[in-house]
Parts: sequence; structure tokens; C-alpha cells
Amino acid sequence: MDLSRREFARMAGAAVVLPSAAFAQGGKKVRYCVVGLGRISLQHFMPGTKMGSLGEITALVSGHRDKALQYAKEYGVAESSIYSYEDFDKIADNPNIDAVYIALPNSMHAEYTIRAANAGKHVLCEKPMSNTVKEAEDMIGACKAAGKKLMIAYRCQLVPTNLHARELVRSGALGTIQAIESSNGFNIAKGEWRCNRKLAGGGPLMDVGVYSLNACRWLLGEEPVHVNAYTSVIDHDGRFDEVEENVAWTMKFPSGAVAACTSTYGAGMEGFIRLHGSKGSLTVTNFGYSGIHLQARINGVNKGDPPRIIDDLEEGKDPSQFVRESDYFSKCILDGTEVGPSGEEGLKDMRVMMKIYESAAKNG
Repeated sequence: MDLSRREFARMAGAAVVLPSAAFAQGGKKVRYCVVGLGRISLQHFMPGTKMGSLGEITALVSGHRDKALQYAKEYGVAESSIYSYEDFDKIADNPNIDAVYIALPNSMHAEYTIRAANAGKHVLCEKPMSNTVKEAEDMIGACKAAGKKLMIAYRCQLVPTNLHARELVRSGALGTIQAIESSNGFNIAKGEWRCNRKLAGGGPLMDVGVYSLNACRWLLGEEPVHVNAYTSVIDHDGRFDEVEENVAWTMKFPSGAVAACTSTYGAGMEGFIRLHGSKGSLTVTNFGYSGIHLQARINGVNKGDPPRIIDDLEEGKDPSQFVRESDYFSKCILDGTEVGPSGEEGLKDMRVMMKIYESAAKNG
């Protein structure tokens, strides 16, 4: 079936955010405890959840109680539902918490996911999933043992424009995918925790490079069988004493498709992924919080036929992606359905990222 971009976007969007039967019948919402009051929580996830239909913010965890009190007032959170990191485990006794949203430095993802699962709560954890493969495996194990859902916040997988791109690839509209290119990066400021190896686990690969990696895997529906990589530091200004400034890697997939990806903390780099197929090509630009743009050129059926041009721009502005993400996870919880971007999805990326770092270390 050949859908227009607007038809596909409407269908994909409806599939993600359509209210569940439980919500429609009883008005029930999933109640979130937000762990970490940083930029992504305060500027994106919390406003997105408030704007959504299926979730609400009912608890906060922060090391700064004054800050937590300020936002508790804005979101109607009871003071008794404000926790410190030390007394986090007390969320187990709070019946007004169904799920936990974890927006902490990478090194803390595993600890608080496991503690949340042990407290009987579902978990939505920011990417990257963890700092190590073992931590990711432990997170999955803890949630399974507790009978709770674990979602990794790959919001890009829920954007209708990206779902349209995947449908074009998977349907064969582009023919056989031969090669992929992808990049994503920015010029990081001094003093960012992301340049601390203990907290971040690595440099741009762990932060923004994972978008390129995940997009390659997700769009193709394949796992790489070979990886080769290089890292470098060019600006010796103190920012990159512990992590790489630049990373470049190639991947070969079982189908024979090859991918070349780059990421940096040293320069502004447009986020994009481009796939070249035997029947056409497709480019998706911007891994950001709004304005994701798909452009495809598909060859005519017969020689001399004009190419078919597809132009699909994401509808909606920030924090619309977080509205969709929050409502999607809430719907999975309310309906008891499996999560798409699950812990297993995050684990697959962790395994490849570790192979990238291993290859880069060997290559010097």
C-alpha cells in the first residue's frame, strides 16, 4: 500500500497516542515520579506529560529541595511526594506513583532503574541506557523480575515522520539498501558533566552519536556484524581530557549494507541519516526535539519516468515529541502491552557502542 505522507503521519500518530480503553472508560492516568530536575525534565518531559492525555507528574526526586518545591507547586505535587536521592526507595510506599522517569547522568541510570523496579514501579529511562553492557543487562533483569516495564527514551522512534521513513525502507520502496551515512554533533561547552568519563561513560558517541547508531539499526531492522572505528582529540583545551572529541565508525550489516557515521563535541554538525537504495534514496534531517524532515527520491518504474519525490516535515513543535513519548509509555502500562523502544533495544545499542570503543582503542 502506497500511503501519502499526511495519511501515513496521521495513521502513525494515531497508533501511538490514541487513548487506551482503560483511560477512555475510567479517566485513569499513569502517575510519574521524575528523577532529576535538569533541562530535559524541566523543559521537555514534564511539560510534555502535562500537555498529554495519559500521564501526570505526581512526585519529584532532587538533591535540591528548594528547586523541587518550586516545581512541585507548578505541577501540583504534594510536598510529601518530594524525595531526595537518599530516601528514593520510599517511593515504594507511595501509591500515587506508577512509573519513574529517569533523567540523570548516564552512570546513575542502572542504579535508579533497579531501585525503581525493586520499589514496584515501571521505568522510562533516558538514553543511553547505561555506561556498560552489564549494567544494561542488570536493568532488564531487575524490571523483568519485578514484572515492570522498561522503556528507553528513544523518542525519535515514535515520530510519525521517522515511522514513515522506516515504512519506505521496509516496504522496499527504495529497493535494496546499499549504503548509509549519518552524523550528529555539537560544540560542547566547558564544564559539562558529559565530558566526565565516570558520569557519561564516553564522549559524543554516548550522547548524540547514539542517534545515528540507533537510526541505522532501527530503519534497517538489522544488527551490525562488523564494526571499525576511530576516535580523536583535536582541541586540547581541557574539555577532552577524559572523553573523545570526535568519533567515526563504519558498520556492515547482514544484508551487505554498509554504514559510515560520525559524531563530535568539537563543532556544530547537522544531525542527519541518508540511505541509498537500488531504487532511490532517503534523507532524514534533524534528530532534534521538533522539525524532523524526511525527503526521498524514488526512481520511476519505467525508463524515462520522472522520479517520485516525497517531502514529509514533522508536524508539531517542542515538546510535542515528549507528549507522544509520555502518552505512548502510559498507554503501554494502561493496556498491558509490550514497549517498542524497550530495554532490549537499549542493550543492543550498548553492545555496538562498546564494540566501537574497542575498535577505536585498537586502531589508536
